Amino acid sequence: MTAAPPSPILTEAQMATLAAAGIERTAGVGDVLYRAGDRDFPFMAIIEGEAAIQDGRGREILRHRDSGFVGELSLLTGQSAYLTVVVTRSMRYIAVEPAALRRLMFEDGPLGDLILSAFLARREALQQTEGVGFAIVGPRSSASTRRLVDFARRNRLPYTWHEPDGSAPTHAPDELPVVRLPGGVELRNPSGAEVSRALGIGLELEPREEVDLVVVGSGPAGLGAAVYGASEGLATLVVEGTALGGQAGTSRRIENYLGFPAGISGSELAERATVQARKFGARLSVPSEARSLARRDGHYIVGLHDGSEVEARNVVIATGARYRKLDVPRLEELEGTSVYYAATSMEAQLCRGDEVAVVGGGNSAGQATVYLSQFTPRVHLLVREDDLGVNMSRYLADRIVRTPNVEILLRHEVRELVGEGTLEGLVVENLETHEGRRVDARALFVFIGADPHTDWLGDCVALDDRGYVITGSAAADGDGERLALETSVPGIFAVGDVRRGSVKRMASGVGEGAMAVRLVHERMASDGQPVPPLDL
Repeated sequence: MTAAPPSPILTEAQMATLAAAGIERTAGVGDVLYRAGDRDFPFMAIIEGEAAIQDGRGREILRHRDSGFVGELSLLTGQSAYLTVVVTRSMRYIAVEPAALRRLMFEDGPLGDLILSAFLARREALQQTEGVGFAIVGPRSSASTRRLVDFARRNRLPYTWHEPDGSAPTHAPDELPVVRLPGGVELRNPSGAEVSRALGIGLELEPREEVDLVVVGSGPAGLGAAVYGASEGLATLVVEGTALGGQAGTSRRIENYLGFPAGISGSELAERATVQARKFGARLSVPSEARSLARRDGHYIVGLHDGSEVEARNVVIATGARYRKLDVPRLEELEGTSVYYAATSMEAQLCRGDEVAVVGGGNSAGQATVYLSQFTPRVHLLVREDDLGVNMSRYLADRIVRTPNVEILLRHEVRELVGEGTLEGLVVENLETHEGRRVDARALFVFIGADPHTDWLGDCVALDDRGYVITGSAAADGDGERLALETSVPGIFAVGDVRRGSVKRMASGVGEGAMAVRLVHERMASDGQPVPPLDL
């Protein structure tokens, strides 16, 4: 079991602030303050006493004492509790309801940062703690099982996954995988949306929603648009097909993002951004995959995978790009069990102690290599180019060269995956000599770029020959000028990696998201639409 982070200590002034927003209560030894699976539970600041934090099977993880506090990220996201809290020494505590806690955190910056940082650290610890969260029971050979595991990983949800065995109830093949939720509820062969709703994190949309601004995609650019759109008075809805944070949410360490000299993980950045978007009133729906975009009666209709529609006055396309896959046999068979497209703490724990291989020559591959080198005896980095610095930042390439347990294989490609059920090794080829060799690796991490996710757009907006959205003056087609970031259709904007000419950097994506909202106001004003006051 992974050690849980220590509980921060609240000052007297912070306790007083919480007391003003909550209610003082008492509890005796053995009282259960809430159980795994509960949804209606408050934040608890302990005046005196002690509470044990247990997993769903009653195993103790840690204890919180005087001036500590009970709670984790579920309090801010509306998710079901993943843990049970039992009083072990008579307690006096301040109970603060989630809505009041969120308001207080936004009003008191230091207190809010203390609580949010603790919540994020606790959630990361939960992801690495065996037996916490929901359970996925399904065969590794099942595409449905792999889909749910990928959904859980990308959404940074605590979960366990194991194969069906004789001790489990018998289920028909079409009922697998089974998902067992905290609290005992069982779902049979559910979709990601069903799991999301059951955990309390899936915003259930009406068959037809009407908003000022719909943001399609929730990477850095989409979340930037959500934060600024909602803060500027626009009724803002974000629809995301996979996971809040997009691909950036899977980055282990981002070291060149302004304002974070020590670096910040993609998951923390994504969680902070989603909390901030919710603070201003943006609604976020995941998984809600956009399938179509059309113009109707002066508004825009985004069709979703479940048949529902969102009618919006303005659209921001922020769907980014999708991972490219290696062209090798049996790749899909091993995805989710041995082949990964992200290197987070969950993947690192799965391959701890085993040799791994990383494919790619960009910053994502470099960051994964550095991170994984802390958990594995050897990382084999395969790069097509003859110089590590061709597509990778110099600081990162230099760090990899200095890492003793990293083998750099320049001008190499993967030709074959070895192993049945799980990966046992790779056959790689030297592109200059055409010699093959076996690389012992029990996990393969692939970071070979991505293609724009624009197939859902049809012919609604103009795309270039590579599928990227054309914006700005290049998108004008004779019916008037186009604003920067505006597509060939007035009122529809594109930001981030999905846009032709984007810088492909997180900071620029966030900036484009913010800029798009300013341009939305300009377009609404020029079209004579009522515009909320813009806070400059």
